[in-house]
Amino acid sequence: MLDTKYDNTSADTLLVAFGVCTFRRPALSNALKSLLAQTLIQDRKCCIIVADNDDTPSAEALTRQIADEFPTIPVHYVHAPARNISIARNALLKRAAELGADFIAVMDDDEVASQDWARLLLNEITTSGADAVLGPVTAVYRPDAPDWMKNARLHDISPVIQPDGRIITGYTSNVILRLDSAHLRGRWFDHAFGTSGGEDDVYFHGMVRDGGKIGFASSAIVYEDVPQNREQLKDLLRRYFRAGQTHGLISRPDTRFRRIMAFFNAAAKAAALLAWAGLNIFAPGRRTRSLMRASLHLGVCWQILGGKMFVIYGSKPRIGTQSPRGD
Repeated sequence: MLDTKYDNTSADTLLVAFGVCTFRRPALSNALKSLLAQTLIQDRKCCIIVADNDDTPSAEALTRQIADEFPTIPVHYVHAPARNISIARNALLKRAAELGADFIAVMDDDEVASQDWARLLLNEITTSGADAVLGPVTAVYRPDAPDWMKNARLHDISPVIQPDGRIITGYTSNVILRLDSAHLRGRWFDHAFGTSGGEDDVYFHGMVRDGGKIGFASSAIVYEDVPQNREQLKDLLRRYFRAGQTHGLISRPDTRFRRIMAFFNAAAKAAALLAWAGLNIFAPGRRTRSLMRASLHLGVCWQILGGKMFVIYGSKPRIGTQSPRGD
C-alpha cells in the first residue's frame, strides 16, 4: 500500500513514522523489510517514509514493490533530489509533519533494525521526556574481515555521554525525534553540510544548545553491514577528519586568542595520539583507534585554519543555504 494516508484527527491517535533516506542502494529492501517486521506495528499506528536523494526516482520501483508485497502499513515515497543528504532528511521531516506523525524513528538504508527497535526508542522518548533518543549501531563485518578489526569494533556507533550524563550531539543512523518538541519545531538540516556530511552533528548540537535534551536507548539496536572499502584505514581517517571539521566549525571560538588556544590544544592531542599509535604499531586495534582520534583533532585544526570542508556527494552548496521549508 503506497502513499496511503491516515486519518490522524483523533486526540487519542499516536502515529509513529519510520524514516529512511536512500541513494542507489539495493540494500534498501532489507531495511524496509526490517521496518515492516517491527513489533510496534502490532499496537501502534505506524507508517514508513522513504526519501530518495537520487537525481532520478531510482528507488521508487523498489519501494513500490516492497509496499505491494508487504501491505502491513502504509509506505510513502518522496523524491528528494539531488545528492545532498540534508534535502532528503528534511523531506522526511516535512512528510512526517504532513501526515500528522507524533514521532519519527530514522535509520540508514544499509541498516537492519532489530524487531523491538522502534518500540524501545518510543518507550524511552515517552518516559524520559527527551526531544530525541539515540540507539546504538552495531557493525556487521564480512567473514574474511581482519580479526583485529572485528574485535576492536571500530565501526560501531554510540553517543558520547558527558561526565554530567548529558549527550550534546547526535546522529541520524539510529534516532527517534519528538516532532511536537519546541526545540525541534521549525528546525531543519542545513543544506551547507549535505555534501560534506556533519549535517546531523550541526542539527543536534543546535537543538541541545537551544535547550533540547537527547536520551539513549541502549537496547534499540540497528545492524549495519561494513563493506570491504569501508574497512580501509583511509576511509576511517577521512570520516574522522570530516567529523573533526564539523566539530571545529560548530564550536569555533569567538575570539582570535581562543581560536589560537583551541588550535594548539587540538594539535597537542593529535600529536599525543600519533605518538601512542606509534607505540602500538604491533597492536592494530589500538593503533588504528589512536589514528582515527588523531585524524579528528587534525580536522579541528584544519577547520580553525579556515580549510575547506570535504565534499562527499555532488557539488558543495553555498554556506547558509538551510531551507526554511525543509525542501
